[in-house]
Amino acid sequence: MSILRINGGRALNGEVRIQGAKNSVLPIMAASILAEGVSIIHNCPRLADVDVSARILEHLGCKVSRDGESVCIDSSGMIRSDIPDALMREMRSSVVFLGAILARTGEARLSLPGGCELGPRPIDLHIAALRELGAEIDDNGGKIVCKAKRLKGCRLHLAKPSVGATENAMLAACRSSGTTVITNPAKEPEIWDLQAYLIKLGVSISGAGSSIITVESMPTKNHVEHTVISDRIVAATYLSAVASAGGSIRLTDVNPEHLSTAIDVLNEMGCEIEADREKGIITARKEKRLKAVKPVITSPYPGFPTDTQPPVMAACLKAQGTTVFVENIFENRYRHVEELKRLGAEIKTEGKTAIICGVDRLHGAELQSTDLRGGAALCVAALGAEGISEISGLHHIDRGYDKIENALQALGADIRRTSGA
Repeated sequence: MSILRINGGRALNGEVRIQGAKNSVLPIMAASILAEGVSIIHNCPRLADVDVSARILEHLGCKVSRDGESVCIDSSGMIRSDIPDALMREMRSSVVFLGAILARTGEARLSLPGGCELGPRPIDLHIAALRELGAEIDDNGGKIVCKAKRLKGCRLHLAKPSVGATENAMLAACRSSGTTVITNPAKEPEIWDLQAYLIKLGVSISGAGSSIITVESMPTKNHVEHTVISDRIVAATYLSAVASAGGSIRLTDVNPEHLSTAIDVLNEMGCEIEADREKGIITARKEKRLKAVKPVITSPYPGFPTDTQPPVMAACLKAQGTTVFVENIFENRYRHVEELKRLGAEIKTEGKTAIICGVDRLHGAELQSTDLRGGAALCVAALGAEGISEISGLHHIDRGYDKIENALQALGADIRRTSGA
């Protein structure tokens, strides 16, 4: 078993390039099915979830290869329309393959997806969207069987702005006859990036980032290349790290607009953050003790992201005063709180609310990562704690961070991955 060993209490100083966005790469890999040819995806991070997506594509009959940060997918030989249960259980985002497989083959068979245990995340919106497009779906017994001789464009309203449901609707609509209009879609930057890739495939699609997305059926392009956007959650994590440990860091290849809410909160806490959108650079400095801020409330983009909540919470642990977090997206998003308490943090939770009373100091401890972003929060907190912390459960962190220890080392952290006892 591997662990991260962090000797905290040391200021961070250095520069790191932000990896490609996990939540952009995964739906684009699923969308490559529609190309019926070769897609080369650049800026693709080495993540456990990316590996699972590659294995799903290979099971379907696609050819997948990697050259550095570029992944080449040839979907011309796709012969299957099912995904094994074992692969579905490894990754929540595997459900985004549903719309793409259905659009390509006219049927799709898979089980309910896995991923981090953050509470109920039903895929009712995904299924409802595909049914509106003309799919016949049997979702009893933990299995999903979709069939559609021909999908038909329609006006499709999502009850909630679900990222996954928006992506599945977009992908299925690419092979539907006529025009599909999706209202109340998710507005995350990753939706815009998926649209940019689909446009390269020849899809007539517009509106990503707004309240209406319009999709028309597509011609087939045999070869496309696309560079995915940078990962805003990873960038927010490293900004939280310097807020926790102190120092001065520089992030490159990042779009500051994509993490403006996190920047606003950290600035309010007392960090000095400057952004250069044209150059894709963010610099952050923390010298004095942070102070508590007004309530941080998670909501769909462009609101404060639920994925950013855990690392920013970790940065608040030594802030002077009391900070309140309200989690409106996932029921079990506070699973990391009990581990943060091992470091000496004072946190009370009740339902959707977490109250952090800032302490003067944190101390090293043995910690267990329970989910992806909670694991990142443990790293952030450990960097600001005095002494040595050891974090296990790294398979969660590896789902979304490309060798997090290397990036933090580049920022001056005393951190290394080692074999546990």
